[in-house]
Amino acid sequence: MYEVFLEAHAERDLRRLSPREFGQITAAIRRLAVNPRPARCRKIVGSESDWRIRVGEYRVIYEIDDRAGAVRVMRVRHRREAYR
Repeated sequence: MYEVFLEAHAERDLRRLSPREFGQITAAIRRLAVNPRPARCRKIVGSESDWRIRVGEYRVIYEIDDRAGAVRVMRVRHRREAYR
């Protein structure tokens, strides 16, 4: 099991979502504790340890630290804004 940490930016992003989107995305984030590299996750090009998962129209950008057993969620953004 990995520990999942939310950065302040990610918490702020989650507060802006509708209740339905919030529920779907928080469920996906909780699943990262069991499997930080789920099917269809992608490594972000140009980064050493950043990954992303798709949750509908949103992207969860996170970093995996295998040594510490931690997943740090950095951003939760709509797909058109996620990579800026």
